[in-house]
Amino acid sequence: MEAQRTKPSLLIRGGTVVNDDRKFRADVYCEDGVIVQVGTDLNVQADRVVDATDKFVMPGGIDPHTHLQLPFMGTVAADDFDIGSLAALSGGTTMFIDFVIPQKGQSLLAAYDQWREWAKPKVHCDYSFHVAVTWWSPQVSEEMGVLTRERGVNSFKMFMAYKNVFMLRDDEMLEAFGRCKELGALAQVHAENGDLIHEGQKKMLALGITGPEGHVMSRPEEVEMEATVRAITLANRVNTPLYVVHVMSRGAADAIADARTKGKLVFGEPIAAGLGTDGSHCWHHNWRHAAAYVMGPTLSPDPTVKETLMRMLAGGQLQTVGTDNCTFNANQKAMGKDDFTKIPNGVNGIEDRMSVVWSFGVAKGILTPQQFVGAVSSNVARIFNIYPRKGRISVGSDADIVVWDPEAERVISKDTHHHAVDFNIFEGMKVKGVAIVTITHGEVVWENNQLIPRKGHGQFIPRACFGPVFDNVEARDKAQDERLRKVEREPYSGPVFDPTANK
Repeated sequence: MEAQRTKPSLLIRGGTVVNDDRKFRADVYCEDGVIVQVGTDLNVQADRVVDATDKFVMPGGIDPHTHLQLPFMGTVAADDFDIGSLAALSGGTTMFIDFVIPQKGQSLLAAYDQWREWAKPKVHCDYSFHVAVTWWSPQVSEEMGVLTRERGVNSFKMFMAYKNVFMLRDDEMLEAFGRCKELGALAQVHAENGDLIHEGQKKMLALGITGPEGHVMSRPEEVEMEATVRAITLANRVNTPLYVVHVMSRGAADAIADARTKGKLVFGEPIAAGLGTDGSHCWHHNWRHAAAYVMGPTLSPDPTVKETLMRMLAGGQLQTVGTDNCTFNANQKAMGKDDFTKIPNGVNGIEDRMSVVWSFGVAKGILTPQQFVGAVSSNVARIFNIYPRKGRISVGSDADIVVWDPEAERVISKDTHHHAVDFNIFEGMKVKGVAIVTITHGEVVWENNQLIPRKGHGQFIPRACFGPVFDNVEARDKAQDERLRKVEREPYSGPVFDPTANK
């Protein structure tokens, strides 16, 4: 007897399937939210047919770095889990991984439960959570274990910036990295030297530089580069994989590339903002315009950096593209109108990420379509251990799919975007490559430039520990075992100086 289907079946016909390793002409048939057939000219009856002729059929995007509804710097991000997930879907992203960020001294479990409570009734697409370690104690270490065993968390983020708020000392980071290794969880870092930033901010304000440009000048490239090198060094001493979020500068990216060349286990994540625009906007004469680009780490004021980062994605030195989507309206940014240190840090990106990467990557001949899929979806799924459930068009994978028009163009604007924020850092940019149909769980949720909301439809995706990034950790431990270099020798039997003898 045929099993009763719970969702309408869907056939995507006539498109070119693009995975991160190949592209090929095929139809895709989905039942009950799962891909069940992939092949040419499928002879099946479906409740719904999507025509993908002359289009690419790709796994839905996965944004590895968002901050929806984040309480931060005295306010709350404008994009909540409702609006933020709708914006994601309109751009072809079908899953995001947000950050639970406890206050210093707060229980990680309590913070996690609060974030789940905020998200569950609102999300329109699937999601998961990283958890930040903002303080260190035996309690934190124990709760990290509970989160991995019982809450589906396999990644923890440490801050090297935000002194006296979220920042950990090196000895605390070393312990946190060691705990991540024990649990098989991926260590992440916000890599900026918090002490240097603190001093830089004081210097700028003392010089009378209070505007958004002071934000950039207080944390120059070397601040990110130094912290990146230090984090890689600490993780390497522990021999645990490291994921560096929002890589913004050439120096930080070079540090990651150099470490990978030397065999260190490190992954780098540039973001849409850093690939599509730059920090020169912080010198704009309109304060609101300038403040819109304030984020940490800063967008590089060098306009050539974005192409460098894109080429490093193509070369495999960097692996994924996030957004750090954390939006604040004009009146929220204006809390720092007289002091740049009070401007809430954050920009948009969850809606425009995929079009920005296609425009500046694929359309310019830097990335192939397969590399694009890797950067915005498959590599994220592999690194965070949800592949091939996510990040692939294949039998058995979730039917989270985007039908992509590689030739279509659109102009990005705050007047037409789906964010709650009143500014878009890509304002007026014409991008090439557009999501024309977005599908989650086998159901169309974006089509004909219209959203079909499914509030509360998104599922939390638990992520198991000891994913592929840990595959060679045990072998490395054995190869690097210092006991292999121990020298067996006869005990010393000669005279020993006594420093107390003549006192």
